[in-house]
Amino acid sequence: MTVITCIEDFKPIYKRRVPRMFYDYAESGSWTEQTFRENSSDFDQLYLRQRVAVDMSGRSTASKMIGQDVAMPVALAPVGMTGMQSADGEIKAARAAEKFNVPFTLTTMSVNSIEEVAAATTKPFWFQLYTMRDEDFLFRLIQRAKDANCSALVITLDLQIVGQRHKDLKNGLSAPPKLTPSTVANLMTKWRWGIEMLGAKRRNLGNIVGHIDGDPSEMMTWIGDQFDPTLDWDKVARIKQIWGGKVILKGILDVEDAKRALEVGADAIVVSNHGGRQLDGCLSSIRMLPSILEAVGDQIEVHLDSGIRSGQDVLKALAMGATGVFIGRAYIYGLGAMGEKGVTRALEIIHKELDVSMALCGRKNVNDLDRDILMIPKDFEGSWQ
Repeated sequence: MTVITCIEDFKPIYKRRVPRMFYDYAESGSWTEQTFRENSSDFDQLYLRQRVAVDMSGRSTASKMIGQDVAMPVALAPVGMTGMQSADGEIKAARAAEKFNVPFTLTTMSVNSIEEVAAATTKPFWFQLYTMRDEDFLFRLIQRAKDANCSALVITLDLQIVGQRHKDLKNGLSAPPKLTPSTVANLMTKWRWGIEMLGAKRRNLGNIVGHIDGDPSEMMTWIGDQFDPTLDWDKVARIKQIWGGKVILKGILDVEDAKRALEVGADAIVVSNHGGRQLDGCLSSIRMLPSILEAVGDQIEVHLDSGIRSGQDVLKALAMGATGVFIGRAYIYGLGAMGEKGVTRALEIIHKELDVSMALCGRKNVNDLDRDILMIPKDFEGSWQ
């Protein structure tokens, strides 16, 4: 068996076990994929300061995210169609997050429904909301999240229209897969995945089915047409009022948008470019973090998403000033490779890398991290006209 010591170790197993369209869905960006690549590679430009002869005993990674106690300031990000990466994938990921004591975020576009995940877990999870043209569906979805006792609403702001995702278009992405000659040929090589899927609770989009039915391509077409291009800050404020609880706004990549998020009373923002799957050519999340923190950081929790692949990435984001981070692909690789055990192993790896690297930088508590442990290139934060 392969010894899994880092997140990258999952990828060969993941690629071997999961159908191509779902592997490509996770491991790709929009257009040229420049932003997808730089989300990760820009972390490499931040160097750590090694410190010695410092008492490293009694370390702690425990923290809080929007007032919730967490084992480390890392949340599982919302990832569409997680249940196609592994049978009942949302349930597996939610259980792993619950046992590890980090937040799990269920997406609107999940395979397992809100109710199914709630029935399979014992602690509240977060629910991610896409704003839709169909307001009746939108508001019923919010009520379902309330009824399931979700503890935060994560409103995604950067998907009013879908980015140009070449691999998804070429693969005919759908849940379940539409059976074409090419798809069938690929599925025949993924027999273990297929056997597990036969026993899954669900193989379509659980939060959507019943409101709209049809074959997979019809459902995906409906979804693509439903993203609301008219979304504005007034509607964000209205949704926040209807929800009535903790609200996190995801997809902030500009100082002015961060200020508007503050004005509507969000509890936290997520500096994110949707993992490089929306506007290709925009700056990485970690490059945009400093200017956003300078504008609003003391008045609102600022989380970071996109590009996190290791505990050192988490450390660097926290040292730059983020309150917490979201991981998506890092846990999806583990889920696709090894199911729930893979998600747990991914969290263990990130936690250990965070803990050990923090210690070698001479720090004992994750809440005491600051820029003093980093060496930052002069042009990293940049000045673009």
